[in-house]
Amino acid sequence: MDSPTPPPPPPPPANDQSPPPPPPATTSGSPTDFLKGVVGKRVIVRLISGVDYRGVLSCLDGYMNIALEQTEEHVNRAVTNRYGDAFIRGNNGAFDSIISTQAPFFKI
Repeated sequence: MDSPTPPPPPPPPANDQSPPPPPPATTSGSPTDFLKGVVGKRVIVRLISGVDYRGVLSCLDGYMNIALEQTEEHVNRAVTNRYGDAFIRGNNGAFDSIISTQAPFFKI
């Protein structure tokens, strides 16, 4: 007769949380290299006001105008609006940083 399989171990307690991941490393390449590498990827564009726009970077130009697809607007970490496409005008220095969710961080 086969012996029964022992039950699986119990899950860890709910208050046993793993530490948060470390912040992404700052890239040492040029801003142009960074931006070329994140076109087509999910990014966060942080405005000086603290508002974040999260979406897929579809294109940008020499004036740092940014076009995003599948865009969400976040204020105080809460989604406040969803847009299909969004355009952020870059020539007036309205944004602080572009953060790729899949590549190193680059501070403008």
